[in-house]
Amino acid sequence: MRRVVYFALVLSTVGLVALSNASLAAEESWESLNQEAKRAKIDGTAKNSLDEVLAKSTNASELYGKAYGWAAFDNLKIAIGWSGGGGNGVAVNKKDGSRTYMKMGTVGIGLGLGAQKYQVVFFFQDEKTFRNFVDKGWQADATAQAAAGTAGVGAQTGFVNGIAIYQLTDKGLMASADIAGTKYWKNKKLNK
Repeated sequence: MRRVVYFALVLSTVGLVALSNASLAAEESWESLNQEAKRAKIDGTAKNSLDEVLAKSTNASELYGKAYGWAAFDNLKIAIGWSGGGGNGVAVNKKDGSRTYMKMGTVGIGLGLGAQKYQVVFFFQDEKTFRNFVDKGWQADATAQAAAGTAGVGAQTGFVNGIAIYQLTDKGLMASADIAGTKYWKNKKLNK
């Protein structure tokens, strides 16, 4: 029995080292990009995420049509007993097309081991909600959830507190995916 536990521990450690190295390599390639290339990469990922949400959820298309603006973030979350993650995104004013580049971060405690890459797409009902998100930042509390997809198409039927949230993972559009504990703020370097 001790051998099995020891083997599992060694295997887990090797896996985490590999994940860390892959994350560092991705970070280094991101760091080597100039500001314009970083903005272009964020814009491309955001557009792809928005297109996927609109294609997979009938209600999302309706909400997007009513929205004042939208935002999309590309995130990586790693868990090793505690979890942490970060990413980049852009908030877009649909009226004039202006873009504000932003960052996100999350920290949590709980059982977990591994990494998850996901995207979050927000729709903002009105200018006040959009401006608050962009200018003041936003922290998802325990009630913030993303709901959509085939299984949850009826779940996200409108805006909640002026915001509709969708989360995409490698499994597709998530129904009731929790984003609590995540903070969003302006990326000072990319908005110069």
